[in-house]
Amino acid sequence: MFKTLLIANRGEIACRIMRTARRMGLRTVAVYSDADAQALHVRQADFAVRLGPAKAAESYLDVDAVLGAARSAGADAVHPGYGFLSVNAAFAEACTAAGLRFIGPSPAAIRTMGSKIEAKRLVSAAGTPVVPGYQGDDQSDRALAVAAEEVGFPLLIKASAGGGGKGMRLVSEASAFAAALAGARREASSAFGDDRVLLERYLISPKHLEVQILADHTGHTLHLFERDCSVQRRHQKVIEEAPAPGVGPELRMLLGEAAVQAARAIAYEGAGTVEFIAEGDRFYFMEMNTRLQVEHPVTEAITGLDLVEWQLRIAAGEKLGLHQDDVPMAGHAMEARIYAENPRRRFLPSTGRLVHVAFPAQARVDAGVTAGDRVTVHYDPMLAKVIVHGANRSLALSALDQALAATELA
Repeated sequence: MFKTLLIANRGEIACRIMRTARRMGLRTVAVYSDADAQALHVRQADFAVRLGPAKAAESYLDVDAVLGAARSAGADAVHPGYGFLSVNAAFAEACTAAGLRFIGPSPAAIRTMGSKIEAKRLVSAAGTPVVPGYQGDDQSDRALAVAAEEVGFPLLIKASAGGGGKGMRLVSEASAFAAALAGARREASSAFGDDRVLLERYLISPKHLEVQILADHTGHTLHLFERDCSVQRRHQKVIEEAPAPGVGPELRMLLGEAAVQAARAIAYEGAGTVEFIAEGDRFYFMEMNTRLQVEHPVTEAITGLDLVEWQLRIAAGEKLGLHQDDVPMAGHAMEARIYAENPRRRFLPSTGRLVHVAFPAQARVDAGVTAGDRVTVHYDPMLAKVIVHGANRSLALSALDQALAATELA
């Protein structure tokens, strides 16, 4: 096992990784921009290194600066968290070249699943169902317009290189396709440096289901059941729960097997998430996230497993000590993401100083802020996650209601 872990991230995910790392006896190193010099993750770490100015491109996304911080702190491993460099294959390669253990899958796996087009081709060849659509190499406007007519309306235009709702457009009729395509391309290019898109049939009453997987270096792969992430705003998840309501044992088994199949197809190692869209008893592969997910705590709550701990153990060469039948599923868990947004301004991000912060004692809270901290324009406005667990869904929902009522932010 390595001894010193640098967390190449900020906010609640950096604090959450530190919590597990400290419990495992690891020394933790935080990195920060000028905007985060007094941030909670900086104050909680054993050691902290400045990366650069507030702009993410000049700090958290600067590979040379992150590697320099690792060298100066004597780190021997890097955990990317989620966002920023977490699905950057070149960063994973740079860590390895610098003698650092990258906590995540291989660069090849990151690259393969980083392209939604390539991912769909691969899992489809492996036998996993995919949403009907177009994932072709011809990215000309004409080819995409012809493909759109074949797929049929309504349809989704989606950026190939990323997620989070960026570069995504819902198109209801052919006359709106050209403008929607131009907008999706612009947004995809700005967010991911890649304007390639794919087309998918739009399902009218879908459920967004995802399956957590763990895989070790021997190829032993487990699924940790499914999460429902259907409650979204602007294609961004807001409420997540596990297990998914309405998913019975047979569908659960099929989802799990499909997720394991997709992971094995790329010799996956570590923690990852295979995302599906479902309608009725049919489900289709959407994408695979080759990193920890924001909603991982609900899986931890029903299985009793610490996913960050298993990321670290797998990265250190340990084998999974569990078989599929050994993975427990107890009760029901829900998570609510807490954002700094202004409901009077169509929920646009809100900035300023947090003069009062109080979280419920009866819930798990993964927070990246305390009273006195500032919310800036530079980063994602998510401040914390409130996670609850109950013996069943009704009790979990009641617990979430009470926990949110006890959450105070000003």
